[in-house]
Amino acid sequence: VTAPSAAPYGAAMVLVVGTAGAQMPLPATKPPDGATLFKQQCAVCHTLNLSEPMRQGPPLTKVVGRPAGKAEGFKYSDALSKANFAWDEPRLDAWLTNPQAVVPGVVMAYRQGKPETRAAIITYLKELN
Repeated sequence: VTAPSAAPYGAAMVLVVGTAGAQMPLPATKPPDGATLFKQQCAVCHTLNLSEPMRQGPPLTKVVGRPAGKAEGFKYSDALSKANFAWDEPRLDAWLTNPQAVVPGVVMAYRQGKPETRAAIITYLKELN
């Protein structure tokens, strides 16, 4: 009488082992591409070419190392035009996280919460220097 009840457990064990053996490893995630992220998230307001017409934000050509609020031909907010620093990686990272925390009173509304996205965009901007 006990033999028939053991068979279902054996079948279940085989099924579980069979299912576990069929799982495929997930593919490695591809790091975000800075050029694509820039086009998707920044290019609406910023250009990378000084020959293009100005947009809502200043051109970001050679932004790394440039004094904040000092791109020629762009009218900055009072707050940013009075900033006294040059753009470097940590400052750009803080800026993309929360511009108003870096320079209170600026008009840039974009915020990026993902560190890997900010890093990819900053790396891309550095490559353009």
